[in-house]
Parts: sequence; structure tokens; C-alpha cells
Amino acid sequence: MWSNEDLNANTGCLVSTGDSTLDKLISQWISWDKNGATQQQIKSLVQEGRVEELRRRLCSRMTFGTAGLRSAMGAGFSLVNDLTVIQSTQGMYKYLAKCIPDLCSRGLVVGYDTRAEECSGCTSERLARLTAAVMLCKDVPVYLFSTYVPTPFVPYAVKKIGAAAGVMITASHNRKEDNGYKVYWQNGAQISSPHDKEILQCIEENPEPWAESWNEDLVENSPLRNDPLEDVCRWYMEELNTVCFHRELNTRSPLKFVHSSFHGVGHSYVQRAFQAFGFPPPIPVPEQMNPDPNFSTVSCPNPEEGESVLELSLRLAEREEAKIVLATDPDADRLAVAEQCGRCGWKVFTGNELAALLGWWMLFNWKETHPDPAESNRMYMLATTVSSKILKALAQMEGFHFEETLPGFKWIGNRIHELTKTGKEVIFSFEESIGFLCGSMVLDKDGVSAAAVVAEMAAYLHTKNVTLNQQLQNIYETYGYHISRTSYVLCNDPPTVKRIFSHLRNFEDEGVYPKTCGGYGIAHIRDATTGYDSSQPDKKSVLPVSKSSQMITFTFHNAIVATLRTSGTEPKIKYYTEFCAPPGKSDISNLEEELKKVTSALVEEFLEPERNNLIRRSV
Repeated sequence: MWSNEDLNANTGCLVSTGDSTLDKLISQWISWDKNGATQQQIKSLVQEGRVEELRRRLCSRMTFGTAGLRSAMGAGFSLVNDLTVIQSTQGMYKYLAKCIPDLCSRGLVVGYDTRAEECSGCTSERLARLTAAVMLCKDVPVYLFSTYVPTPFVPYAVKKIGAAAGVMITASHNRKEDNGYKVYWQNGAQISSPHDKEILQCIEENPEPWAESWNEDLVENSPLRNDPLEDVCRWYMEELNTVCFHRELNTRSPLKFVHSSFHGVGHSYVQRAFQAFGFPPPIPVPEQMNPDPNFSTVSCPNPEEGESVLELSLRLAEREEAKIVLATDPDADRLAVAEQCGRCGWKVFTGNELAALLGWWMLFNWKETHPDPAESNRMYMLATTVSSKILKALAQMEGFHFEETLPGFKWIGNRIHELTKTGKEVIFSFEESIGFLCGSMVLDKDGVSAAAVVAEMAAYLHTKNVTLNQQLQNIYETYGYHISRTSYVLCNDPPTVKRIFSHLRNFEDEGVYPKTCGGYGIAHIRDATTGYDSSQPDKKSVLPVSKSSQMITFTFHNAIVATLRTSGTEPKIKYYTEFCAPPGKSDISNLEEELKKVTSALVEEFLEPERNNLIRRSV
């Protein structure tokens, strides 16, 4: 540790903060960081005496959530920047070298989106190049894409190339200030426990940058650097035929589609996917087709927010007389869909509604090519536990298997890998936050392939004079109405979040959960954070315990299922409610009214937004 005199000598006019632990972290940062902009940010904070801000930035590290490491860009060990990405990759190298003996022949895949922050000089491309440099300096081959790519291209490349692992620099649909470091294992799925914890330990054991870790020139000069872009694009577009069932019909379809890439990476890749399916290219939203790290035309870069952020797409579709709007999020792993409903305006489908349509569509085509009912025994669909139970209803009536996982596509991807190894086939998977995977060519959600599949489904239904929304009603009439509500509140204070969930676990007395909500009786409670499940004979949850996040599910006597959970990527408490009606029950207005009452009570009684200073979602 440097003394205060050493610190002053090395940083000019900086002074001690009076906190020796913080002083050590400051001296380490200034010694290790070679990025002048982020080094100056820390120096300025010290000069201004902003001790609490320094603690926030330096006294904690990022941890792996549902989508890897994710935080704001800027200076500090808790944020995304050159130094923390180098540290993360050094930890990755140490762990991979321990686990994978042939690391130096298999290599690492690295991709990136188009995020950037001017004041810190932090761009996704630069962070990807530094990731590559760390591996190259240890003689590990690196497959670094020469331009931005959709997130699903990285796990796809890991599998196709046979790489040891993959890293994608992206913060997906997060606010423009954020970035992230998403890690895929050799099976092509996102890392889960114990890999995430072991990598974090290796990061903490190797915090000081190696001399060559900052050497970006290695990316240009090393013979171990490869560009997989052309091969991966070709392989991916060719393999799309595994989820394309009516190419000839597509070539004749009169339907027109509008596509927005939300200022991200998706434009050219969705255009090529449409071509692979036999469609003419979709009409791009010109203001949003090219990358823009400021996401200038939307209030937030998340197409899940609905009509308010789809305004440009909908108006263009009206002018072009296009009936369907498709919007991929900035890293093109998620997909939003809207359909024009005559004079009634636009129907923006929820993730659960789109999953009902895509699940039905994949099943419909599976049955066409697998007429023997016995084959259904090896066919699966998957969904996260906070998503609609509509696939469960399909499975019960159609005789295939359905499984739930914890929230996050890392759980789905790893489960697909396990099932595939035993000869099973997973034909569709989803999470309610508009994340879909048709087939299993990628072990992560994929907005590019999903966009083409939705277009083909719409084109097929058009030949039957049926719209997507009409088919959704047909599905509900056959398998039972599944009415859901999903939203969130914002909470920027982690202790408040902890207090809310602790209160639910000790609601009326110590260790006693709530028995009612809004006057509605609660039949069962499952707490995935502690592993408790009152519906099981041994009171233990079937789902894996996930202590790093908060999630409690309430099953009501009236068949409504409600879940409260923390987001793994944003400062949100999300809530999900669903009414699963049996087939034949069609009194929708009463079902919706009851669901509305339970959802409102869940928020007011369990989250208490006013008391806890929570920010409600603005619609």
C-alpha cells in the first residue's frame, strides 16, 4: 500500500481522504489505469473531496447477474471501463487455463455492440479489443469480429468454431450510460454457477494489469487474431433453414413489414435473415437503422416499453401500408412485434402473447414433419418461471414436455444443452421480456431469427385470412386464456430492496410469509432466494436456489400466480401476475378485473411504493 506521501507524490495535488482502505484503492486505480480520461475522473473526485462518490466507484466490484457483468461506463472498480474489462479478462484467462487444457488451440470468441461514452473514451469496440489483447498476450487465439454483431452471433460462433468460451461487450437494451461483459462457456450457453463465482475469484486474485494487457496493437499484428465475421454470417444464414418451413410461400407473400433496429446492430442482419427466408427485405426505419450510442429518437432503447418507443416505426408502417412492425433491441437479441388492427390502431404484443403465437407455430410445423405422436416424447419447450404458463397448457393437451427454469436465458441455454445431449429436441424457448429462441441453433435468445420466423408465421396466416391477433385468440380458446400483467418499479437504493423482501419473509411474524393480498387468499409461496416452497412435501423448492437475487412467487386460491423479483441488469423490482383459465372459460372481462385487483394489491401492500420511495413505471 502506498503512504499518503507516496500518493501525493504520484498524483501531484491529490490529498488523503482520511480512509486508508479508500486511499489504497485510489492509489491502485491511478497506478493501474492507462486511460487518461478515466484516470482523471478519479483524480478530480479526490481533489473535490467527494469521498462518498469515490467509495461508490472504488469499494465494490461488478458481479455476474442474469446477463453477465453490467454497470455504467466510467472510472472505478464498480463500473465498466478499460481497466475493469482488462481485469475481468485476466480472471477469465486464469480460470479457462485451469479448466480447459486445450485453451491455446481452441481460443476465445469476442463480439461487441455499438455503445460508447465520450467522456471516458469507453466504447464497446475498444473494450472488445482490450479483451482480445489480454488473451493474445497469453498466446490464446482470438476470434474477434471486425465489426459490430448481434449478441447471438457470439454463442453461435463459440459452438460452430469449437472455442473454449466467448465474450460479448454489450448492455443490450439498458440505458445509454451502461455497458456490459457477457460470458459464454464452451457449450455456447451463458456461464452459470459455479463458473461465475470462480471467474470472479480469479479476477480478484489477478487485479493488476499485465504489461501486455494494454497492448491493442496485438489485435492488428498477432497471427493468433482471426476475424470470424464472414464465416459466421454465412453459417448462421444457412442454418436458418432449420426454422424456415414455407420458403416458397414467403416468396409470394404480399405482406409488407417494417423493421427498427433501435439505433443498434440489427439492421443488416435482419435484412439478410429475411432474404434467407425468401422475403424481400423489411422496410427500415431510416432514423433508427444506423448505430447511435445516444439512442437519439427514443426515450429509452427498450422496445419492450411498447407504443411510446415504437412511434416512428408505427407511423412509417401506416405510410407504407405495412401491417406488421418488428423491432429488435440494440444488440438484436430481443424482438417486439406490433400488428395493425383495422381502424382500431395497433396491437403491440406482450412477450407472453408473442410466445403463445411462436409456441403454437413451432408446434404446428413440428407436427407436420413428425406425424407419429410417439415422437412428442422427445420434444420440449422451455420458459422461465416468471413467464406465462401458456406453453404448459399446450404441452398438457399436445403431449410434449414443458419445463421451467429460473429467470435469465443462461438457465434456458444450459438446460437446452443438457437435454440435447440425451437426444431430446427443444423446439422453442422464451422469457416474457420479449426474449425468444426458435429451435436451438443458438443457446441464447435471438431477435434476428425470431423476426424472420414471425414474418413467416404472419405470411402463412395471411393465406388463411387470419391475423396474428386473431390467431392468438384462437390459441386461447383452444388451450385456455392466459391473461398476464408485467411491470416494474425503480429502486436505486439496494438496502431498500433488501428491506422489502425481508419484510415479506417476516410479514406477520418472524419467518411467516403473507397469507392474503388485497383480500385474496394465498395458497402457496415459493422463495427462490432461500429455497423454500410451501407446496412441496419437504418445503424445498424444485428450482435451484439463487441467493444472489430476490424472487418470491405467490400462488393464490383463485389460480392467479404472482411473482416479485429483482432485475439482474437494472435497478428494478419487477412484478408478474397471470390468470391461467381452463379451456372453455371465456368470460375475459371478469378475469381481467380480478387480475387487475390482485396486481394493484401486490404493488401497494407488498412493495409500498410511497413508503419506500419507489419510482413507478411511466407509461
